[in-house]
Amino acid sequence: MNAMPSIERAVPAQVDALCAIERAAVQLFRGHPAWPFYQAAALPPDRLEAAITRGLVWVAMEAGAPVGFIWLDDEGRTDADGIGIAELDVLPRHGRRGIGGALLEHACAWARAAGYRRIDLGTVADVPWNAPFYAAHGFAVVDKHAPDYARALARDRANGFPDALRVFMARALEPPARGDWTVWPAPAKLNLFLRITGRRVDGYHELQTVFRLLDWGDELRVRVREDGQLRRLAGAAGVAEEDDLALRAARLLRDHTGVTFGAEIAIDKRIPMGGGLGGGSSDAASVLVALDHLWGCGLDEAALAELGRRLGADVPVFVRGRSAWAEGIGERLTPLALPRRWYVVLDPHEHVATAGLFQAPELTRNATPAKMPDFVSGGLADNAFTPVVRRRHPKVAAALDWLGAFGAARLSGSGGCVFLETTSRARARQVARQCPADFAAVVAEGVEVSPLLAALARHRRAGGA
Repeated sequence: MNAMPSIERAVPAQVDALCAIERAAVQLFRGHPAWPFYQAAALPPDRLEAAITRGLVWVAMEAGAPVGFIWLDDEGRTDADGIGIAELDVLPRHGRRGIGGALLEHACAWARAAGYRRIDLGTVADVPWNAPFYAAHGFAVVDKHAPDYARALARDRANGFPDALRVFMARALEPPARGDWTVWPAPAKLNLFLRITGRRVDGYHELQTVFRLLDWGDELRVRVREDGQLRRLAGAAGVAEEDDLALRAARLLRDHTGVTFGAEIAIDKRIPMGGGLGGGSSDAASVLVALDHLWGCGLDEAALAELGRRLGADVPVFVRGRSAWAEGIGERLTPLALPRRWYVVLDPHEHVATAGLFQAPELTRNATPAKMPDFVSGGLADNAFTPVVRRRHPKVAAALDWLGAFGAARLSGSGGCVFLETTSRARARQVARQCPADFAAVVAEGVEVSPLLAALARHRRAGGA
Protein backbone atom coordinates (compact mmCIF):
# COMPACT_ATOMS: atom_id res chain seq x y z
CA MET A 1 0.00 0.00 0.00
CA ASN A 2 1.30 3.45 -0.91
CA ALA A 3 2.09 5.81 1.95
CA MET A 4 -0.25 8.75 2.46
CA PRO A 5 0.89 11.85 0.53
CA SER A 6 2.11 14.82 2.53
CA ILE A 7 -0.28 17.75 2.94
CA GLU A 8 1.14 21.24 2.57
CA ARG A 9 0.13 24.73 1.61
CA ALA A 10 -0.38 25.31 -2.09
CA VAL A 11 1.73 27.87 -3.96
CA PRO A 12 0.63 30.05 -6.91
CA ALA A 13 2.80 28.10 -9.35
CA GLN A 14 0.47 25.11 -8.81
CA VAL A 15 -2.68 26.82 -10.12
CA ASP A 16 -2.61 25.12 -13.51
CA ALA A 17 -1.93 21.70 -11.95
CA LEU A 18 -4.85 22.10 -9.53
CA CYS A 19 -7.19 23.14 -12.33
CA ALA A 20 -6.11 20.00 -14.20
CA ILE A 21 -6.90 17.86 -11.14
CA GLU A 22 -10.39 19.38 -11.00
CA ARG A 23 -10.95 18.67 -14.70
CA ALA A 24 -9.88 15.05 -14.21
CA ALA A 25 -12.10 14.60 -11.15
CA VAL A 26 -15.11 16.03 -12.99
CA GLN A 27 -14.94 13.15 -15.48
CA LEU A 28 -16.36 10.91 -12.76
CA PHE A 29 -19.71 12.67 -13.28
CA ARG A 30 -20.12 11.50 -16.87
CA GLY A 31 -23.62 10.08 -17.23
CA HIS A 32 -24.89 11.85 -14.10
CA PRO A 33 -27.63 14.52 -14.45
CA ALA A 34 -25.13 17.10 -13.14
CA TRP A 35 -22.62 16.29 -15.89
CA PRO A 36 -23.66 19.08 -18.31
CA PHE A 37 -23.07 21.65 -15.57
CA TYR A 38 -19.71 20.24 -14.51
CA GLN A 39 -18.63 19.84 -18.12
CA ALA A 40 -19.31 23.52 -18.84
CA ALA A 41 -18.04 24.95 -15.56
CA ALA A 42 -14.38 25.46 -14.74
CA LEU A 43 -12.41 26.68 -11.77
CA PRO A 44 -11.65 30.42 -11.95
CA PRO A 45 -7.82 30.50 -11.90
CA ASP A 46 -7.65 34.07 -10.61
CA ARG A 47 -9.84 33.31 -7.59
CA LEU A 48 -7.95 30.09 -6.91
CA GLU A 49 -4.64 31.94 -7.03
CA ALA A 50 -5.99 34.62 -4.68
CA ALA A 51 -7.05 31.92 -2.22
CA ILE A 52 -3.61 30.30 -2.46
CA THR A 53 -1.97 33.65 -1.72
CA ARG A 54 -4.14 34.00 1.38
CA GLY A 55 -3.19 30.50 2.57
CA LEU A 56 -6.62 28.91 2.06
CA VAL A 57 -5.57 26.04 -0.24
CA TRP A 58 -3.74 22.84 0.70
CA VAL A 59 -2.37 20.16 -1.61
CA ALA A 60 -1.64 16.46 -1.18
CA MET A 61 1.85 15.95 -2.60
CA GLU A 62 3.30 12.68 -3.87
CA ALA A 63 6.59 12.30 -5.74
CA GLY A 64 6.87 16.09 -5.98
CA ALA A 65 3.50 16.61 -7.65
CA PRO A 66 0.01 17.46 -6.35
CA VAL A 67 -2.50 14.60 -6.47
CA GLY A 68 -5.36 16.36 -4.68
CA PHE A 69 -6.30 19.66 -3.07
CA ILE A 70 -8.84 21.43 -0.88
CA TRP A 71 -9.79 25.09 -1.19
CA LEU A 72 -11.50 27.02 1.61
CA ASP A 73 -13.43 30.16 0.76
CA ASP A 74 -14.76 33.03 2.90
CA GLU A 75 -15.46 35.45 0.06
CA GLY A 76 -18.81 37.22 0.20
CA ARG A 77 -20.07 35.43 3.31
CA THR A 78 -22.59 37.10 5.60
CA ASP A 79 -21.55 35.01 8.62
CA ALA A 80 -18.08 35.76 9.93
CA ASP A 81 -17.93 32.55 11.98
CA GLY A 82 -18.23 30.12 9.08
CA ILE A 83 -16.00 29.20 6.18
CA GLY A 84 -16.88 27.20 3.09
CA ILE A 85 -15.26 24.44 1.09
CA ALA A 86 -15.07 25.77 -2.45
CA GLU A 87 -13.44 22.64 -3.90
CA LEU A 88 -12.10 19.24 -2.84
CA ASP A 89 -10.67 17.08 -5.61
CA VAL A 90 -8.36 14.08 -5.90
CA LEU A 91 -7.00 12.62 -9.12
CA PRO A 92 -9.23 9.61 -9.92
CA ARG A 93 -6.26 7.23 -10.17
CA HIS A 94 -5.44 8.10 -6.55
CA GLY A 95 -8.98 7.54 -5.32
CA ARG A 96 -9.97 5.27 -2.43
CA ARG A 97 -6.68 5.89 -0.62
CA GLY A 98 -8.08 8.24 2.02
CA ILE A 99 -6.49 11.32 0.44
CA GLY A 100 -9.75 13.26 0.26
CA GLY A 101 -10.51 12.48 3.89
CA ALA A 102 -7.03 13.54 4.98
CA LEU A 103 -7.34 16.84 3.11
CA LEU A 104 -10.78 17.43 4.59
CA GLU A 105 -9.68 16.78 8.17
CA HIS A 106 -6.58 18.94 7.71
CA ALA A 107 -8.71 21.86 6.54
CA CYS A 108 -11.23 21.37 9.36
CA ALA A 109 -8.42 21.35 11.93
CA TRP A 110 -7.02 24.59 10.52
CA ALA A 111 -10.46 26.25 10.49
CA ARG A 112 -11.03 25.26 14.12
CA ALA A 113 -7.63 26.64 15.13
CA ALA A 114 -8.43 29.86 13.25
CA GLY A 115 -11.56 30.39 15.35
CA TYR A 116 -14.22 29.34 12.85
CA ARG A 117 -17.25 27.66 14.37
CA ARG A 118 -18.62 26.01 11.24
CA ILE A 119 -17.38 24.69 7.92
CA ASP A 120 -19.87 24.07 5.12
CA LEU A 121 -20.30 23.32 1.44
CA GLY A 122 -22.71 22.57 -1.35
CA THR A 123 -22.49 19.06 -2.79
CA VAL A 124 -24.42 16.43 -4.74
CA ALA A 125 -26.83 14.28 -2.75
CA ASP A 126 -26.76 10.96 -4.62
CA VAL A 127 -23.05 10.46 -5.38
CA PRO A 128 -21.08 8.27 -2.93
CA TRP A 129 -17.99 10.49 -2.94
CA ASN A 130 -20.10 13.60 -2.29
CA ALA A 131 -22.82 13.82 0.39
CA PRO A 132 -22.24 10.33 1.91
CA PHE A 133 -18.50 11.02 2.08
CA TYR A 134 -19.03 14.28 3.96
CA ALA A 135 -21.62 12.68 6.25
CA ALA A 136 -18.98 10.13 7.27
CA HIS A 137 -16.80 13.06 8.33
CA GLY A 138 -19.37 14.67 10.60
CA PHE A 139 -21.24 16.90 8.13
CA ALA A 140 -25.04 17.10 8.27
CA VAL A 141 -27.56 18.38 5.73
CA VAL A 142 -28.79 21.92 6.46
CA ASP A 143 -31.56 24.10 5.06
CA LYS A 144 -30.15 25.40 1.81
CA HIS A 145 -32.67 28.23 1.83
CA ALA A 146 -31.22 29.67 5.05
CA PRO A 147 -29.74 33.18 4.68
CA ASP A 148 -26.19 31.89 5.16
CA TYR A 149 -26.42 29.95 1.88
CA ALA A 150 -28.36 32.46 -0.22
CA ARG A 151 -25.30 33.63 -2.15
CA ALA A 152 -24.11 30.10 -2.95
CA LEU A 153 -27.60 29.01 -3.97
CA ALA A 154 -28.01 32.05 -6.21
CA ARG A 155 -24.65 31.30 -7.85
CA ASP A 156 -25.74 27.70 -8.50
CA ARG A 157 -28.95 28.86 -10.12
CA ALA A 158 -27.19 31.49 -12.20
CA ASN A 159 -24.82 28.79 -13.47
CA GLY A 160 -27.70 26.46 -14.31
CA PHE A 161 -26.99 23.78 -11.69
CA PRO A 162 -30.08 21.58 -11.13
CA ASP A 163 -31.55 22.75 -7.82
CA ALA A 164 -32.94 19.33 -6.92
CA LEU A 165 -29.48 17.73 -7.03
CA ARG A 166 -27.79 20.14 -4.64
CA VAL A 167 -27.64 19.75 -0.88
CA PHE A 168 -25.84 21.97 1.58
CA MET A 169 -24.01 20.41 4.50
CA ALA A 170 -22.23 21.81 7.54
CA ARG A 171 -20.03 20.58 10.36
CA ALA A 172 -19.82 22.34 13.71
CA LEU A 173 -16.32 23.04 14.99
CA GLU A 174 -15.52 23.03 18.69
CA PRO A 175 -13.54 26.05 19.89
CA PRO A 176 -9.88 25.35 20.66
CA ALA A 177 -9.35 24.11 24.21
CA ARG A 178 -6.72 25.64 26.44
CA GLY A 179 -3.35 24.36 25.29
CA ASP A 180 -4.54 23.69 21.73
CA TRP A 181 -2.89 25.41 18.81
CA THR A 182 -4.58 28.57 17.57
CA VAL A 183 -3.95 30.32 14.24
CA TRP A 184 -3.40 34.07 13.77
CA PRO A 185 -2.60 36.04 10.60
CA ALA A 186 0.20 38.62 10.45
CA PRO A 187 -0.46 40.70 7.32
CA ALA A 188 2.13 42.57 5.29
CA LYS A 189 1.96 46.31 4.67
CA LEU A 190 2.98 48.70 1.93
CA ASN A 191 4.08 52.31 2.29
CA LEU A 192 2.19 54.12 -0.46
CA PHE A 193 4.47 57.12 0.04
CA LEU A 194 7.13 58.03 2.61
CA ARG A 195 8.72 61.37 3.48
CA ILE A 196 11.25 62.23 6.16
CA THR A 197 10.56 65.72 7.46
CA GLY A 198 13.12 66.08 10.25
CA ARG A 199 15.31 64.46 12.85
CA ARG A 200 14.59 64.56 16.57
CA VAL A 201 17.12 65.18 19.32
CA ASP A 202 16.86 61.52 20.36
CA GLY A 203 18.05 60.46 16.91
CA TYR A 204 14.69 59.23 15.61
CA HIS A 205 13.42 60.60 12.31
CA GLU A 206 10.10 62.37 11.86
CA LEU A 207 8.25 60.96 8.88
CA GLN A 208 4.98 60.89 7.03
CA THR A 209 3.62 57.83 5.29
CA VAL A 210 0.48 55.93 4.37
CA PHE A 211 0.34 52.32 5.54
CA ARG A 212 -1.73 50.01 3.37
CA LEU A 213 -2.44 46.62 4.91
CA LEU A 214 -2.66 43.56 2.65
CA ASP A 215 -4.61 40.31 2.70
CA TRP A 216 -1.32 38.37 2.49
CA GLY A 217 1.40 37.81 5.06
CA ASP A 218 2.82 35.46 7.67
CA GLU A 219 0.78 33.01 9.74
CA LEU A 220 1.37 32.36 13.43
CA ARG A 221 0.43 29.30 15.45
CA VAL A 222 0.25 30.03 19.16
CA ARG A 223 -0.65 27.91 22.16
CA VAL A 224 -0.56 28.50 25.89
CA ARG A 225 1.89 26.80 28.23
CA GLU A 226 1.10 26.55 31.92
CA ASP A 227 4.76 26.39 33.01
CA GLY A 228 5.63 29.98 32.08
CA GLN A 229 8.13 29.07 29.36
CA LEU A 230 8.20 31.03 26.11
CA ARG A 231 9.38 28.91 23.21
CA ARG A 232 9.84 29.60 19.51
CA LEU A 233 9.32 26.45 17.47
CA ALA A 234 9.64 28.01 14.01
CA GLY A 235 10.30 31.49 12.75
CA ALA A 236 12.61 33.72 10.78
CA ALA A 237 15.75 31.90 9.67
CA GLY A 238 18.97 33.32 11.06
CA VAL A 239 17.30 35.43 13.77
CA ALA A 240 18.50 34.70 17.31
CA GLU A 241 15.78 34.20 19.91
CA GLU A 242 16.86 37.28 21.86
CA ASP A 243 16.40 39.38 18.70
CA ASP A 244 13.12 37.80 17.61
CA LEU A 245 10.40 40.47 17.79
CA ALA A 246 7.69 37.85 18.29
CA LEU A 247 9.37 36.47 21.42
CA ARG A 248 10.22 39.96 22.63
CA ALA A 249 6.54 40.87 22.27
CA ALA A 250 5.52 37.86 24.36
CA ARG A 251 8.04 38.73 27.08
CA LEU A 252 6.98 42.38 27.10
CA LEU A 253 3.30 41.50 27.47
CA ARG A 254 4.02 39.00 30.24
CA ASP A 255 6.24 41.44 32.15
CA HIS A 256 3.73 44.27 31.73
CA THR A 257 0.71 42.27 32.93
CA GLY A 258 2.36 39.96 35.45
CA VAL A 259 0.74 36.81 34.07
CA THR A 260 2.54 33.55 34.80
CA PHE A 261 1.61 31.67 31.64
CA GLY A 262 3.98 30.83 28.82
CA ALA A 263 3.48 30.11 25.14
CA GLU A 264 4.78 28.25 22.14
CA ILE A 265 5.00 30.24 18.92
CA ALA A 266 5.55 28.92 15.40
CA ILE A 267 5.68 31.33 12.46
CA ASP A 268 5.12 30.36 8.85
CA LYS A 269 7.27 33.06 7.25
CA ARG A 270 6.03 34.30 3.90
CA ILE A 271 6.96 37.99 4.14
CA PRO A 272 10.58 38.49 3.01
CA MET A 273 12.95 39.73 5.70
CA GLY A 274 14.43 43.15 5.02
CA GLY A 275 11.80 43.77 2.37
CA GLY A 276 10.10 46.86 3.78
CA LEU A 277 6.83 44.97 4.22
CA GLY A 278 6.78 44.98 8.03
CA GLY A 279 7.04 41.23 8.57
CA GLY A 280 8.77 41.31 11.96
CA SER A 281 6.56 44.14 13.23
CA SER A 282 3.42 42.36 12.08
CA ASP A 283 4.49 39.13 13.78
CA ALA A 284 5.07 41.05 17.01
CA ALA A 285 1.65 42.72 16.79
CA SER A 286 -0.06 39.38 16.19
CA VAL A 287 1.69 37.89 19.23
CA LEU A 288 0.54 40.81 21.40
CA VAL A 289 -3.06 40.50 20.20
CA ALA A 290 -3.14 36.70 20.35
CA LEU A 291 -1.57 36.32 23.79
CA ASP A 292 -3.61 39.16 25.28
CA HIS A 293 -6.64 37.07 24.31
CA LEU A 294 -5.27 33.64 25.19
CA TRP A 295 -3.75 34.74 28.50
CA GLY A 296 -6.84 36.76 29.41
CA CYS A 297 -4.85 39.95 30.02
CA GLY A 298 -7.74 42.24 29.08
CA LEU A 299 -5.68 45.09 27.61
CA ASP A 300 -7.45 47.37 25.16
CA GLU A 301 -6.22 48.26 21.68
CA ALA A 302 -4.56 51.49 22.80
CA ALA A 303 -2.59 49.74 25.54
CA LEU A 304 -1.44 47.01 23.16
CA ALA A 305 -0.44 49.62 20.57
CA GLU A 306 1.65 51.43 23.19
CA LEU A 307 3.42 48.18 24.07
CA GLY A 308 3.96 47.66 20.36
CA ARG A 309 5.55 51.10 20.02
CA ARG A 310 8.25 50.00 22.47
CA LEU A 311 9.12 47.18 20.08
CA GLY A 312 9.15 49.20 16.86
CA ALA A 313 7.53 52.18 15.16
CA ASP A 314 5.58 50.00 12.70
CA VAL A 315 4.04 47.69 15.31
CA PRO A 316 1.12 49.98 16.35
CA VAL A 317 -0.44 50.08 12.88
CA PHE A 318 -0.60 46.28 12.85
CA VAL A 319 -2.10 46.20 16.35
CA ARG A 320 -4.77 48.72 15.37
CA GLY A 321 -5.35 46.84 12.13
CA ARG A 322 -6.42 49.59 9.74
CA SER A 323 -4.76 51.31 6.83
CA ALA A 324 -3.69 54.74 8.02
CA TRP A 325 -1.95 58.05 7.50
CA ALA A 326 1.04 58.03 9.87
CA GLU A 327 3.23 60.76 11.32
CA GLY A 328 5.80 61.15 14.09
CA ILE A 329 8.08 58.11 13.93
CA GLY A 330 5.13 56.26 12.42
CA GLU A 331 3.11 55.84 15.61
CA ARG A 332 0.62 58.72 15.21
CA LEU A 333 -2.08 57.10 13.13
CA THR A 334 -5.18 58.44 11.42
CA PRO A 335 -7.36 55.74 9.80
CA LEU A 336 -7.66 56.33 6.08
CA ALA A 337 -10.28 54.91 3.72
CA LEU A 338 -8.57 53.81 0.53
CA PRO A 339 -10.06 52.61 -2.77
CA ARG A 340 -10.07 48.91 -3.58
CA ARG A 341 -6.76 48.05 -5.22
CA TRP A 342 -4.58 45.05 -6.02
CA TYR A 343 -0.81 45.04 -5.85
CA VAL A 344 2.02 43.20 -7.55
CA VAL A 345 4.63 42.86 -4.80
CA LEU A 346 8.05 42.03 -6.22
CA ASP A 347 10.80 40.51 -4.10
CA PRO A 348 14.29 40.96 -5.64
CA HIS A 349 15.77 38.70 -2.93
CA GLU A 350 17.80 41.57 -1.52
CA HIS A 351 17.88 42.24 2.22
CA VAL A 352 18.03 45.99 2.89
CA ALA A 353 19.12 47.08 6.38
CA THR A 354 16.94 49.99 7.47
CA ALA A 355 19.39 51.31 10.07
CA GLY A 356 22.10 51.78 7.47
CA LEU A 357 19.79 53.78 5.22
CA PHE A 358 18.79 56.13 8.01
CA GLN A 359 22.49 56.89 8.51
CA ALA A 360 23.11 57.52 4.80
CA PRO A 361 24.49 61.06 4.30
CA GLU A 362 22.61 61.41 1.00
CA LEU A 363 19.20 60.69 2.58
CA THR A 364 16.82 63.66 2.38
CA ARG A 365 15.75 64.45 5.93
CA ASN A 366 14.07 67.84 5.53
CA ALA A 367 11.28 67.25 3.03
CA THR A 368 8.35 69.66 3.06
CA PRO A 369 5.57 68.19 5.21
CA ALA A 370 2.62 66.96 3.18
CA LYS A 371 -1.08 67.20 3.94
CA MET A 372 -3.48 64.28 3.86
CA PRO A 373 -5.55 65.86 1.03
CA ASP A 374 -2.37 65.89 -1.09
CA PHE A 375 -2.27 62.10 -0.88
CA VAL A 376 -6.00 61.62 -1.36
CA SER A 377 -5.88 63.70 -4.54
CA GLY A 378 -3.15 61.45 -5.94
CA GLY A 379 -0.32 63.91 -5.65
CA LEU A 380 1.95 61.86 -3.37
CA ALA A 381 3.82 58.70 -4.33
CA ASP A 382 7.45 59.53 -3.48
CA ASN A 383 9.63 57.55 -1.09
CA ALA A 384 12.66 59.20 0.51
CA PHE A 385 14.60 55.94 0.48
CA THR A 386 14.23 55.23 -3.24
CA PRO A 387 17.27 57.16 -4.57
CA VAL A 388 19.49 55.82 -1.76
CA VAL A 389 18.38 52.22 -2.27
CA ARG A 390 18.74 52.53 -6.05
CA ARG A 391 22.39 53.51 -5.70
CA ARG A 392 23.29 51.00 -3.01
CA HIS A 393 21.26 47.97 -4.12
CA PRO A 394 21.43 47.25 -7.87
CA LYS A 395 19.05 44.28 -7.60
CA VAL A 396 16.35 46.50 -6.12
CA ALA A 397 17.01 49.07 -8.85
CA ALA A 398 16.58 46.32 -11.45
CA ALA A 399 13.29 45.28 -9.86
CA LEU A 400 12.03 48.87 -9.95
CA ASP A 401 13.04 49.17 -13.59
CA TRP A 402 11.37 45.90 -14.62
CA LEU A 403 8.13 46.60 -12.76
CA GLY A 404 8.22 50.21 -13.91
CA ALA A 405 7.65 49.05 -17.48
CA PHE A 406 4.05 48.25 -16.44
CA GLY A 407 3.31 51.41 -14.47
CA ALA A 408 4.46 53.51 -11.52
CA ALA A 409 6.62 51.07 -9.52
CA ARG A 410 7.39 52.10 -5.96
CA LEU A 411 9.62 51.04 -3.09
CA SER A 412 7.86 49.91 0.10
CA GLY A 413 9.34 51.33 3.28
CA SER A 414 13.11 51.10 3.09
CA GLY A 415 12.93 48.18 0.63
CA GLY A 416 14.03 45.93 -0.84
CA CYS A 417 10.54 44.87 -2.05
CA VAL A 418 8.85 47.02 -4.67
CA PHE A 419 5.24 47.15 -5.80
CA LEU A 420 2.83 48.21 -8.51
CA GLU A 421 -0.74 49.30 -7.78
CA THR A 422 -3.48 48.12 -10.15
CA THR A 423 -7.25 48.52 -10.32
CA SER A 424 -8.01 44.84 -10.95
CA ARG A 425 -6.81 41.45 -9.82
CA ALA A 426 -6.67 40.33 -13.45
CA ARG A 427 -4.20 43.10 -14.35
CA ALA A 428 -2.04 42.38 -11.32
CA ARG A 429 -2.02 38.69 -12.12
CA GLN A 430 -1.13 39.41 -15.75
CA VAL A 431 1.94 41.37 -14.66
CA ALA A 432 2.98 38.90 -11.97
CA ARG A 433 2.92 35.96 -14.37
CA GLN A 434 5.64 37.68 -16.42
CA CYS A 435 7.96 37.94 -13.42
CA PRO A 436 11.60 37.12 -14.31
CA ALA A 437 13.21 34.13 -12.63
CA ASP A 438 15.51 36.41 -10.61
CA PHE A 439 12.54 37.85 -8.71
CA ALA A 440 9.45 36.51 -6.93
CA ALA A 441 6.02 38.10 -7.38
CA VAL A 442 2.92 37.99 -5.19
CA VAL A 443 -0.49 39.45 -6.00
CA ALA A 444 -2.23 40.81 -2.91
CA GLU A 445 -5.29 42.92 -2.26
CA GLY A 446 -5.33 45.96 -0.03
CA VAL A 447 -7.70 45.70 2.94
CA GLU A 448 -9.29 48.31 5.16
CA VAL A 449 -9.59 46.02 8.20
CA SER A 450 -6.72 43.69 9.02
CA PRO A 451 -7.21 39.91 8.91
CA LEU A 452 -5.78 39.98 12.45
CA LEU A 453 -8.77 41.94 13.77
CA ALA A 454 -11.15 39.55 12.01
CA ALA A 455 -9.35 36.59 13.61
CA LEU A 456 -9.50 38.19 17.06
CA ALA A 457 -13.25 38.77 16.70
CA ARG A 458 -13.76 35.11 15.70
CA HIS A 459 -11.72 33.80 18.62
CA ARG A 460 -13.61 36.02 21.05
CA ARG A 461 -16.98 34.80 19.77
CA ALA A 462 -15.85 31.18 19.74
CA GLY A 463 -14.62 31.26 23.34
CA GLY A 464 -12.38 28.41 24.45
CA ALA A 465 -8.56 28.47 24.63
